[in-house]
Amino acid sequence: MATARVDVAIFAKAPVPGYAKTRLIPALGADGAAALHATMIQRTVRTACAANLARVTLWCAPDPSHGLFRDLAIKHGIALRQQFPGGLGARMLAVFRGQPADRPLLLIGTDGPALRADHLLACARSLHQGDDASFLPTEDGGYLLIGLRRVVPSLFAGIAWGTSSVMPQTRRRLRRAGLRWSEPDTLWDVDTPDDLRRLSV
Repeated sequence: MATARVDVAIFAKAPVPGYAKTRLIPALGADGAAALHATMIQRTVRTACAANLARVTLWCAPDPSHGLFRDLAIKHGIALRQQFPGGLGARMLAVFRGQPADRPLLLIGTDGPALRADHLLACARSLHQGDDASFLPTEDGGYLLIGLRRVVPSLFAGIAWGTSSVMPQTRRRLRRAGLRWSEPDTLWDVDTPDDLRRLSV
């Protein structure tokens, strides 16, 4: 199966109170926000493994030393790596630059409770069917997943990360580069207290 050569990278912050999901602290408190984040990391890893693609790697911030990361590596047989320094775009670009040329990569975050294994499979299939890129946009204007057959640096520089213009800016970059891409679905993510109303974990 061609999609068996598609790798999955997951970006995750350590679920430390005051460090993770800080925008949820007014609603949940620092400990509650960190606990929710831990649950979402676990769910994302399970989803990535259930897709049965190729290698799953958990890219950890600030480093892989947190007990949850180590437990997930043992339980699911996944690799742990430390995120590169710099802003979000630079960290994402570094992961894609380190990917072997013959192995497409899906990079996902942990904030999407609606993410399913079939979403990952749809994105993987689109890359093997000829698309240069695949995305799962979010309702707030960002994206939860970016998949690339090859690294495209222009998709990561000068993007207004964390705003509603992330996906519109990215689409403009894709068109400018003459790339073909897919968007199999639009999902929602958990960033603010208002998002908690939709959450069932």
